[in-house]
Amino acid sequence: MSEQPTGAAYPTALGASDLKNITLLGHDLAEDIMGSVGFGELAFWLAVQRRPSPGETRVFEAVLAALADHGFTPTAVVTRLTYLSAPDSIQGALAAGLLGGGSRFLGVTEGTGRFLHEVLQSQDGTLPTDEAGWDAVALRTLREQRASGTFVPGLGHHVHKEGDPRTPRLMRIATEEGLFGPHLSLFAAIGRVHPSVLGKTLPLNGAGVCGAALADLGLPLPLLRGFALLARTAGLIGQLAEELRHPVARDVFLSVDLNNTSVPPDPYVPEPFTEGRRDG
Repeated sequence: MSEQPTGAAYPTALGASDLKNITLLGHDLAEDIMGSVGFGELAFWLAVQRRPSPGETRVFEAVLAALADHGFTPTAVVTRLTYLSAPDSIQGALAAGLLGGGSRFLGVTEGTGRFLHEVLQSQDGTLPTDEAGWDAVALRTLREQRASGTFVPGLGHHVHKEGDPRTPRLMRIATEEGLFGPHLSLFAAIGRVHPSVLGKTLPLNGAGVCGAALADLGLPLPLLRGFALLARTAGLIGQLAEELRHPVARDVFLSVDLNNTSVPPDPYVPEPFTEGRRDG
């Protein structure tokens, strides 16, 4: 018989088990959760340790659907290519795709949610009560961002240049469920007023509106990218399932491999030191 450590305690409200039972979030997993709680609802519940309302579940699952797949993005391509290289490691293929979720793809969800939250915090607890008030906050924010030379996350899309169809749909769902909160209100205002500051019209992208919606649900900001990755995991499984039936990864690989062109080396030249810069 192995010795049990003494004096150690590791409390958790998540999964626990004994000889005959498994509990999760204080409920019997087999009897209370399996077959009764959907996966999206459970994911929300696990993150905040309270059961979401039906409206919260609908908005949350709409976000998951919006982010599950967006075609041959880098995350999808690298998943297929990794599977081509290591078909014995599906976990490696999925991990490769998820590791590509960064500031340009998928990470926009987190970036937008954090950005909007920071702006709202700067209002010292006094938030607008009408559209004109939100537009004023958005104008001030956009002017500050432009003056500092920084972009507004969630604004613009490389494909949906005339409007991302996910954005108005998610806003409607949030409105229907009474969950169109301050993050979505500010994001919508940015969409309305940015042409007067930037001199051009850009769409509010789907990943950005998902970040605003998740923040309005009160989900932890450090986990927003995690929810995007949760959604994309389902999409990457779909990419692999299609790769099994209709493979394209080998064609992608050969297209690059057979069409590369040898060129002379291009040595890296370090940037020159500038006044005031100190290294070491």
